[in-house]
Amino acid sequence: MREFAYDRALDVSGALALLDADPDARFLGGGTNLVDLMKTGVERPARLVDVRELPLDDIEVTADGGLRIGATVTNSDLAAHPEVRRRYPALAQAVLAGASGQLRNMATVGGNLLQRTRCGYFADVTKPCNKRVPGSGCPAIEGEHHNHAILGASEHCVATHPSDMGVALTAFDAVVRYETADGPGELPLADFYLPVGDTPHRETALPPGALITGVTLPPSPVAAHSRYRKVRERASYAFAIGSIAAALDVRDGAVHEVRLAFGAVASRPWRATAAERVLTGAPADAETFAAAADAELAAAKPLPHNAYKVTLMRNLAVAVLTELAEEAAR
Repeated sequence: MREFAYDRALDVSGALALLDADPDARFLGGGTNLVDLMKTGVERPARLVDVRELPLDDIEVTADGGLRIGATVTNSDLAAHPEVRRRYPALAQAVLAGASGQLRNMATVGGNLLQRTRCGYFADVTKPCNKRVPGSGCPAIEGEHHNHAILGASEHCVATHPSDMGVALTAFDAVVRYETADGPGELPLADFYLPVGDTPHRETALPPGALITGVTLPPSPVAAHSRYRKVRERASYAFAIGSIAAALDVRDGAVHEVRLAFGAVASRPWRATAAERVLTGAPADAETFAAAADAELAAAKPLPHNAYKVTLMRNLAVAVLTELAEEAAR
């Protein structure tokens, strides 16, 4: 593990200045991903700028009925907040499904969005990996890939994004707020993660040196009727092999409004827009739900050992949407 310097920032401008002064510096939140990667040699920062003490740990209801979530809010506090549970229950469920209690107590909202793939080839510095060393290759395509991407991948990378929180935030049109030396900025989460293409090492659209300061959730009445479901290889804490965040508003037996996002199937949380188009205005029944899932998964390009994910995600979508529709009919 490379020796590194450590600084604790007390305000946003100070944090930005410390990062700007050292091109090999990194921001440190809870450290639940970054420190692990430092131990394996994947990440080798010369300096860590601790941002946990920044005044970014509030959750506020906005004037229009949305939520403003600070970047240093812990996962535990996010999941327990009464307004999150009431207005966006799938978000609270996703956070609770995402890690053990100890990790949730440390992990932060900003860090969660920036966590990196758990692909074994990425984590092993003795192996080639285009995400870690551009141009070195993607051994997962011919090797171990049973939990890799079926949507949006390329011949350069088939890794998946590990965030559960990000799936729910994607379904609810979250906006990421950030600060740079030139001032504040915003990125819709739909644009935050870059497509894999031939540059898998470029993961987000954040400007260089930017510090995430928070996430804004717009008002969404349908989000109050939402659910997050995660499938994993063991019942205890584990990363997903497939997950879904869904919200459904049914009126007179038809889908009035829907939000749908998939997890563990792509390099970023996957908004299921094709499925949403099929669902909107259609009967709220199992046949429609299956047709919507099929429309989204028509673009899937599974590898030899992860084709099961197509069936898994179809069944998962039908099951969760059916549960939400049945609850709406009561």
